[in-house]
Amino acid sequence: MEELPGRRTVEAVLPCLGEWLDRAHGGVGYRMTQILTGHGCFGEYLGRIGRKESRKCHHCDHQWDDAQHTLADCPAWMDERADLVAAVGRNLTLPMVVSAIVGSEEK
Repeated sequence: MEELPGRRTVEAVLPCLGEWLDRAHGGVGYRMTQILTGHGCFGEYLGRIGRKESRKCHHCDHQWDDAQHTLADCPAWMDERADLVAAVGRNLTLPMVVSAIVGSEEK
């Protein structure tokens, strides 16, 4: 069953919505928007909108390429992921990443 549009974002932001809205730091850039929404250069999304036949990752050929694969698993993003883990910790589920971001200006 396909996930409802926006569910990933809602589940990540809703638990800390007050802090998200009240924070005086940080913005939401292009890449962060892609990770939050799942709408970006991900095989799953491109396949869903009819722009790509395969939903595989074009970086590592993993069978399913979505925002979470890019955030937590794809070897192509290993260096960027190391920086992220150093900032927010090893739990790279989207709710934990969002929680870490809203909890600290540095993150």
